[in-house]
Amino acid sequence: MLRSLGQRAVTGSDEDPRVAELRIAVSRLRRELAAHPAEFPDRGIAEDELAALAAMAAGGIPEIPRLRRSLLLVAGAIGSVSALSTRLADVRSAVELFGEPPRR
Repeated sequence: MLRSLGQRAVTGSDEDPRVAELRIAVSRLRRELAAHPAEFPDRGIAEDELAALAAMAAGGIPEIPRLRRSLLLVAGAIGSVSALSTRLADVRSAVELFGEPPRR
């Protein structure tokens, strides 16, 4: 299900659309990673961090610094696997919906 910017999912619930977008993007990347035949050194890291992102999305509004940290770890782990680049970009876009972390 592709949505253009500004459209919201009609789910009949009070779920934050940003959380829904994150949940969908993470789920798609996890499926593609699971189906990807090649092994690479940091695959376990990517799988662990995607599981953490999925848990954050399931728990409601995630902590932005933790969300961004997980994104960086996933990107570092699978960033060179071009077959996964589209779904990784989707996860990045979903994380960016939450805005910047608060300045210290």
